[in-house]
Amino acid sequence: MKKKYFGTDGIRGKVGEAPISPDFFLRLGYAAGKVLLDADWHLAMGERPTVLIGKDTRISGYMLESALQAGFSAAGVDVLLSGPLPTPAIAYLVRALRIQAGVVISASHNPFDDNGVKFFSSTGSKLPDSMELQIEAAMEKPIATMPSARLGKVQRLRDATGRYIEFCKSTFPYQLDLRGLRIVVDCAHGATYHVAGHVLHELGADVVTVYASPDGVNINHECGATHIAALQHAVLQHQADLGIALDGDGDRVMMVDAKGKVYDGDCLIYIIAKHRQRLGTLQGGIAGTLMTNLAIEQALGGLGIPFARANVGDRYVSELLKQNNWHLGGENSGHIICRDKHTTGDGIISALQVLYALRETGMHLADFMHDITFFPQRLVNVKVSRSFDFLNNPAVRTRNDAAEQALGRDGRILLRASGTEPLIRVMVEGKVPEQIDHWAEAIAATIQEQAGTGG
Repeated sequence: MKKKYFGTDGIRGKVGEAPISPDFFLRLGYAAGKVLLDADWHLAMGERPTVLIGKDTRISGYMLESALQAGFSAAGVDVLLSGPLPTPAIAYLVRALRIQAGVVISASHNPFDDNGVKFFSSTGSKLPDSMELQIEAAMEKPIATMPSARLGKVQRLRDATGRYIEFCKSTFPYQLDLRGLRIVVDCAHGATYHVAGHVLHELGADVVTVYASPDGVNINHECGATHIAALQHAVLQHQADLGIALDGDGDRVMMVDAKGKVYDGDCLIYIIAKHRQRLGTLQGGIAGTLMTNLAIEQALGGLGIPFARANVGDRYVSELLKQNNWHLGGENSGHIICRDKHTTGDGIISALQVLYALRETGMHLADFMHDITFFPQRLVNVKVSRSFDFLNNPAVRTRNDAAEQALGRDGRILLRASGTEPLIRVMVEGKVPEQIDHWAEAIAATIQEQAGTGG
């Protein structure tokens, strides 16, 4: 069955427009609560399931949190509230507290006037498609509020931030520290604003925290992992050794060296993999996505490290890792999963794995990457209606075929619909920048023309 609301990373959209509205979140909370109640949680007689709700720093989070918790309560599910906290923190706390589910109200790297929701199971992993379909089916049924004596209780979780800070620190080797390093960390005015700096400082670093003053509307605005120029400027300004950029909900990371050079998710995964191979702790291979640069695949092959591609989306990377019993994978966007450290992508923990490699070897970021020459990639986002069938459009297919023939074996083309926004993403990769620019723009123009969104 095709899902109606859930995309590749939960449910997301513009606040005030369907489905990101209080009435929808009320029904969603109730439906998810009923699914939890119907599941076999092996709870004691009369015991209610518990769900933990976290959020990022968007102003709309207060409204949606209230509606969601009301729905859970009406279904007879107890609720814990963490307040603003990174997405991976909720995944960790669900496991640590032995509760039945976690929910994060966030639109990740999107602008402040978007919002969304994603769910975690009791194991700290994203919900499987089957359970998301169950929740959607339950939303078609009317709300039947539990009797007063069976309503769920709502309370705030004490010291959620402190617990997560200690967890992050525990993933860094106890015999090492970060003393002598000046690190700039860009929190994107998001959920890591009161976490990331403390983690790095308590490990010994001289920390300069920037973009860590959320006001409800400045999240991701010209800062964070999707606007890396802000971090580049801050690193040079503060004469730092390196910089770390996180996104609004803390599950993405990018890094910058002392010269301002950017290292994306592909680079950071390669650094971690190379270091783990050196230590003999790399288990199996690396899971990338269809967007992973071809140079990474070739470089890993040169090291004898297996590589496989999943569909775009960290949940698909996670599924591939579990299937192969591998520990490391991610996306060039900065979603990095270290399964031996956490169940989901975590920007802070991934950054600590890179810092481990630097401290243990005494090397710099550039030293790890000297043997790679990246293939140029051009990504163009084309806004379309969600109903536009680009895969079966004759004009789009003809233009795509022409581009593939021109690039031959020295290039790749990937057309995919965004799972979180009404966009078609056009990615062209090859050896000649001018050629990939030409074909990326040509394909994008054809999609615009056919979708009626040109101009």
